[in-house]
Amino acid sequence: MANNRLWLVTGTVVAALALTGCSGGASDSQRGGSRAPEAQGRPGKGGETRTDDDPQSTFAVDVDTASYGYAKRLLQEGRLPERGTVRPEEFINAFDQEYGEPRGDGFAVHVDGSRMPRTHRGATDLRLLRVGLQTRAEDATERRDAALTFVVDVSGSMAEPARLDLVQDALHTLVTQLRATDSVAIVTFSSRARVVRTLTRVAKKGDLHAAIDALEVEESTNLEAGLVLGYQVARDGFRTGATNRVIILSDGLANVGNTDPAPIVAQIREEARKQIALLGVGVGSDYGDELMEQLADKGDGFVVYVSDRTEARKVFVQQLPATLSVRALDAKVQVAFDPQAVVSYRLIGYENRAVADEDFRNRRVDGGEVGPGHSVTALYAVRLTGSGDRVARVDVRWHDPRSREAQEVTATVDVSDVDGPFLEAASRLQMCYAAGFLAERLRSESGAGDVRLRDLAEIASGAAAKTEDPAVRELANLIRRADELS
Repeated sequence: MANNRLWLVTGTVVAALALTGCSGGASDSQRGGSRAPEAQGRPGKGGETRTDDDPQSTFAVDVDTASYGYAKRLLQEGRLPERGTVRPEEFINAFDQEYGEPRGDGFAVHVDGSRMPRTHRGATDLRLLRVGLQTRAEDATERRDAALTFVVDVSGSMAEPARLDLVQDALHTLVTQLRATDSVAIVTFSSRARVVRTLTRVAKKGDLHAAIDALEVEESTNLEAGLVLGYQVARDGFRTGATNRVIILSDGLANVGNTDPAPIVAQIREEARKQIALLGVGVGSDYGDELMEQLADKGDGFVVYVSDRTEARKVFVQQLPATLSVRALDAKVQVAFDPQAVVSYRLIGYENRAVADEDFRNRRVDGGEVGPGHSVTALYAVRLTGSGDRVARVDVRWHDPRSREAQEVTATVDVSDVDGPFLEAASRLQMCYAAGFLAERLRSESGAGDVRLRDLAEIASGAAAKTEDPAVRELANLIRRADELS
């Protein structure tokens, strides 16, 4: 594609310790701090931020996809998702982007764009900008051994079909796929928590499969007790030199114990600093989206949602192993727009991942953790002035997972990179537009009135034909379903 630029970066390209905020070699225990969504400038027309007010857009990367997975299930059942559960970045990041990989650790950075489609209202001076990051995939022989503590919800609500039975099937599949030298522990929780298996080498597959088969539904949902005990088991069995993870499988509907996310999140953050990250797998037609999403974000992990056995097996066989190593810690992106060329901009999604501009290089403020083979995409609607050549400078910053040293890469975006016709743009960019603006319509935020669902469905269908990707074809069908329900 003529307008697609690529910068390849390895973990040794830029040792950024001399940059602002990185001196002193702060330890993991010094990380933390709060993000500041309000620090992104004063929104102007249509939720846009004027470059005169704040030319910089800064956010922590996010590889969550649960929002799209849950919305997909509800739409297929004939229901619209609640607006608060719709996060556009998770709709976009749910799809394969076909970005090229870097040769080493760190990120390959891709930038491209186009004019808006003719069906987008007020599109004359608007441009679509895509910023994409990609990490290198991992060979199975490359990864370290894993110590995985599964915290399984066995409360009464998990009796619904495609909840506990789905979890059991996925766990059986995973145990079969893991190495004999990996370790698995199982903790359950209902009104109380208990240890079903302490960390057990996968060489003893029979014991683990028997423990999974024995899981059965009990009473209420004391999620806090389950996580506290799960982390205790993970900490007691911590394997130096291995990847240590806690994985919670739940519908997120806590109703006993502490049900407020804040104190639970505080405990998770402390444990994440001790190198035990949290991964979330959500299930159920009624799903506690907010709690699961916050837990994963603060636990230096990510959350996915699964609605059937095929999806669950895909997550446990493909996505979960990809999280057993880390390519980048505390990854952040800062896009600095040039006021000479840009009047205003709007980042589609990432509201709860916003970082104050001055904290881009502050290692006390968390970014996102990214594993092997992951892609992260940010989509912007950019309003041009009609003059100037440079649209933006893109800076990506992360910490090397081994040395903990800061690394950075910079890319630039020119007006010519975003000035081509939409119909000639990359099919995956067209897909991102359809997915992102479907989310905008579902959550009825600013910009939602600029597009019609039937137009988005046609765009997604065109992208599906070009990519031959069943997931994109499914996206087109979901948009049509949303149009019928709206």
